[in-house]
Amino acid sequence: MALLKANKDLISAGLKEFNVLLNQQVFNDPLISEEDMVTVVEDWMNFYINYYRQQVTGDPQERDKALQELRQELNTLINPFLAKYRDFLKSRELPSHPPHSS
Repeated sequence: MALLKANKDLISAGLKEFNVLLNQQVFNDPLISEEDMVTVVEDWMNFYINYYRQQVTGDPQERDKALQELRQELNTLINPFLAKYRDFLKSRELPSHPPHSS
């Protein structure tokens, strides 16, 4: 079953807005753990899905399909963002120092 055009347009708008949100993030101190960042990003995703849940159209099956597609597409944006954050955290780790000989 194809998505209704109105729902496709909502998904497209939601993805653009979510991408802007991700691109606006500046990583700086105090740093949060990777696990905490995953929680934050998942909370953002759930916020977007709940917001668009009120706007999708069609019968319940069409609405569910649109929200499922939105979730899948948001996940495709989240994965590179989290990889970028993971790389950032690795770049901030202190290099290990060899033990001092006595």
